[in-house]
Amino acid sequence: MLVILFCIVLLILLVSWAKLNPFLAFLLVSITAGLMLGIPVNKVTASVQKGIGDILGGLLIIICLGAMLGKLVATSGAAQKIAEVLVNAVGQKYIQWALVAAGFIIGIPLFYGIGFVLMVPLIFSVVYKYKLPAVFIGLPMIASLSVTHGFLPPHPSPSALVVLFNANMATTFIYGLAIAIPAIILAGPIFARSLRNIPSEPLATFRAEEMPADKLPSGFISFFTALLPVLLLMLTASFPYLGVKNQSALKIMAFLGDPSIVMLIALIVATYTLGIKQGRNMAQLGINYVDAVKDISLILLIISGSGAFKEVLTASGVDKEIANSLKAFNMPPLVLGWVIAAIIRISLGSATVAGLTAAGIVASLVVTEHVNPNLMVLSIGAGSLAFSHVNDSGFWLFKEYFNLSIKDTFRSWSMMESLVSVIGLAGVLLLNLFV
Repeated sequence: MLVILFCIVLLILLVSWAKLNPFLAFLLVSITAGLMLGIPVNKVTASVQKGIGDILGGLLIIICLGAMLGKLVATSGAAQKIAEVLVNAVGQKYIQWALVAAGFIIGIPLFYGIGFVLMVPLIFSVVYKYKLPAVFIGLPMIASLSVTHGFLPPHPSPSALVVLFNANMATTFIYGLAIAIPAIILAGPIFARSLRNIPSEPLATFRAEEMPADKLPSGFISFFTALLPVLLLMLTASFPYLGVKNQSALKIMAFLGDPSIVMLIALIVATYTLGIKQGRNMAQLGINYVDAVKDISLILLIISGSGAFKEVLTASGVDKEIANSLKAFNMPPLVLGWVIAAIIRISLGSATVAGLTAAGIVASLVVTEHVNPNLMVLSIGAGSLAFSHVNDSGFWLFKEYFNLSIKDTFRSWSMMESLVSVIGLAGVLLLNLFV
């Protein structure tokens, strides 16, 4: 614990005080942590490389294609059109709540990373057009994405926990909804009222000059193209439940439902609907795509650095040592599951790793203590969202996209995640009184 604390403090100081590039800071801290935690000298760099490869392997295609799609949505005027339709529907006064609802609906079928990249252009289009505070408008929508990622199947961590605890997927989803909605409201729009004055100049790649109304794509084309990844994922996710028995068809739909393929299909469609159909040629679109990748290159490096740090801590076995030492504490199983997940999350940065590790520790308690398995899934899911900070790729996504200082990212993102986690635990304990 002392080594982890030292490394986290060192990382914060290198980035905030020494002004070192975050990627370089992650590399230095990861190597230092590996050596201090007893990983053999000849295997430290292998752990760093594995961590970088593991996290980029799952996110590189999604983030790059999402950035290209976001750039196109912004520069084509589609984001401007979507913002106009939303504001006309609910009024500027309630635009924040409209974005929260959109984020929640999109967050249910969409992986967090895709949802984040997909919704950022929409957030920024509202911010630029109506000159609203970026964090105040954007954080509630991001909160809704985060809550669905941690609480609700079919996201990877809660889905895996349902299987591990022999819980019921539908029941867990219903309980999760009951907890998720108040968590989003309290940690989103209500908490964001305290963040109006945070200075933020969002990432320029998603900023587009306001276009005249007659040059904008139609509302249908704008919404359809921007939300196509969501529609494709929902379609492919529902396909197995339509009674189709043909194995070839199921394999094809599984292939088409892969997030990378979904984003590729969405970008190809957008290239036509928001590019060629709007009178732009492939050379112009190619420049936009190159610019989009340039703009997110530092974000990719920072995320890869956080993956290296997480892998070093995991390879050292420190996550299991922390969890086993906490198992001896005498506390209610639902609270214990939350505490173990929260501490591993704070130490390692990965919500998925925290959730699955905590599940392995408390699995026997679910049976011996007659704990409701659906509530244990949600308790651990809430704990796995606790206090995201510098070792979490989500922290850096939010910081870099919204162009915030470390201090303001702690004030906004980290506090929002902590509120979601605590409110989630409170909701679980309240439900436990009635179910």
